[in-house]
Amino acid sequence: NLKQGAVHWRADAGPALVIGAGGAARGILAALLDDGAKRIRLANRTEERARDLAHSLDSQRIEPVRWEERTDAMADVALLVNTTSQGMEGQPPLDLPLAALPDKAVVTDLVYTPLMTPLLAAAADRGNPIVDGVGMLLHQARPGFAAWFGVDPVVDSALRRAVLGD
Repeated sequence: NLKQGAVHWRADAGPALVIGAGGAARGILAALLDDGAKRIRLANRTEERARDLAHSLDSQRIEPVRWEERTDAMADVALLVNTTSQGMEGQPPLDLPLAALPDKAVVTDLVYTPLMTPLLAAAADRGNPIVDGVGMLLHQARPGFAAWFGVDPVVDSALRRAVLGD
């Protein structure tokens, strides 16, 4: 999803800041590491959970960040990822002021209901490139669809439009 939505972004372009330390964060962290990320900062409201997740994956490249330091941690990042449910319909918005975020940093939110979360709207207002979460949903569905129907769907703009009813 990130590679399709932000074609010029590269995992080794600079540090990433991942918000949240649940199952989705684990998948995102593993994908970033596999893709060559050299430094990832991981902020979670429960510091111990971030520390445990970082240690379980790669304590050399993943640095746990205290929740209170999350805004300072974005000062030089190339990527900001929200893996929490905050910002989802029915949930409070993610409390993350973006003043320290570099202008060129890509911002992505795994939430896809709504497509334009408060985080993405704030990033877009600043001029940051943004990637919504619908592509993640589509890519995540590919293996199951292939297993059930014997067809590996291509995740492209046509599929996105079909799923969104555009």
